Amino acid sequence: MRLLLNGMRPTKTLAWLFAIFTIPVGGMFLYFMLGRNRRKNKLFKLQQAPNVISFMQRALKESSSITEEEFNEHHKIVSLITKNSYFKPTAGNKVKLLKNGKTTFEAIFFALQNAKSFIYLEYYIFEEGKLTAELLDLFKKKIKEGVHIYILYDGIGSLSLSKAYIKKLKDIGVCIHKFLPIRFGKFLSSINYRNHRKIIVVDGRIAFTGGINVSDKYVNGDPNLGIWYDIHVQIQGPAVNCFKAIFALDWYLVSSDQSILNTSFLSEYQIEGNSSVQVVHSGPDEDFSSTQQMYFSIINEAKQYVYITNPYIIPGESILNALKVAALSGVDVRLLLSENSDHRMVRWCVYSYFENLLHAGVQIYLFPDGFVHGKTIVSDDTISSIGTTNLDIRSFEQNYEVNALIYDDDFAQELKNYFLSDCEKSNQLDYNIFVKRSRLDRLKEGFAKIFSSVL
Repeated sequence: MRLLLNGMRPTKTLAWLFAIFTIPVGGMFLYFMLGRNRRKNKLFKLQQAPNVISFMQRALKESSSITEEEFNEHHKIVSLITKNSYFKPTAGNKVKLLKNGKTTFEAIFFALQNAKSFIYLEYYIFEEGKLTAELLDLFKKKIKEGVHIYILYDGIGSLSLSKAYIKKLKDIGVCIHKFLPIRFGKFLSSINYRNHRKIIVVDGRIAFTGGINVSDKYVNGDPNLGIWYDIHVQIQGPAVNCFKAIFALDWYLVSSDQSILNTSFLSEYQIEGNSSVQVVHSGPDEDFSSTQQMYFSIINEAKQYVYITNPYIIPGESILNALKVAALSGVDVRLLLSENSDHRMVRWCVYSYFENLLHAGVQIYLFPDGFVHGKTIVSDDTISSIGTTNLDIRSFEQNYEVNALIYDDDFAQELKNYFLSDCEKSNQLDYNIFVKRSRLDRLKEGFAKIFSSVL
């Protein structure tokens, strides 16, 4: 009944019916854990909560919005994201590209050290090490100065975070919560839906987002993959209020703490630069996947080129077709990802899409050293996005994600040049060679592709 009522794609419905009737107990267990349509059966129903509505209205009001007509060629995507994510573009922002873990954490620690009022941190992975030790020392100092500190971490991504470290944070006065922890009563309904966002907000002045988690491997690397190469963005200006609103709603979801919705934490916007920024967020309990539609629109609207860096390219039918149509139409479409992967099954699944993409004319570059973990897209020297969203079905359908969509020619050209410099260090795949890979490799890819919706 759930399968028929929830309006899944026919092929997906048929697959789940086959699983349920073939392995009755196991099939039903897997369906309730992995298959339910959260857009129909929402995890959280916030739309009618008066305090949330009031808070969001204030957050939108405190941002310097721009009319859609001012964007000319991008007015369609502006309208799309506004209807899905509610946030309009904001003018007067200063954006800074942070190209690696060392640069990113230097900028983050500098901002945290200068905090005067509050600090918000929201991360998928909060992994103990040198960085977390330094953060603990810094938080002790800021708490004594009267700064309010809120930390939100994912229950699965940060599973290794020890109770001892959490206790130390609580003992010094940090407010900390786990997003969808593993609990027996809610195991089936929550295990597959994760908060993949990475957000830092300091006072009303500055925000950070991108692909970098709190982990030493972004600075020192790990034994298997080496340095994790990633990209973050630092934003100052009116768009900061949007990140504050997203964090506040996430905090309210897991804590029921209405004090976080205090509009005094929102700032009167100040003009900091010349960039226009539109914040895009999505999750399994929203009506549409805003981040997926953002990727689709940028690819679809590209006239000259579209360059994508992403570690997990498992695009699904709509993005896959958009990439092929763009390439076949003469658009320069390039994908950059690592030659190595942190998950063998994911690597096989990603590779299963390459033959089709290469045949359509998409250029694929494999970075040989370390692990490329950035999630960026740039097109036509006019529009770019940096955020947490992978180019895969999990990010589009099951994770809570956030991206900064930046309308700035200079920033787009900087990101493009950085992309091209990475391509020069990478190995480009050749279609004629790739199609001759072994039958064993094809079997591995085909097997992994079956699980594409949950990888």
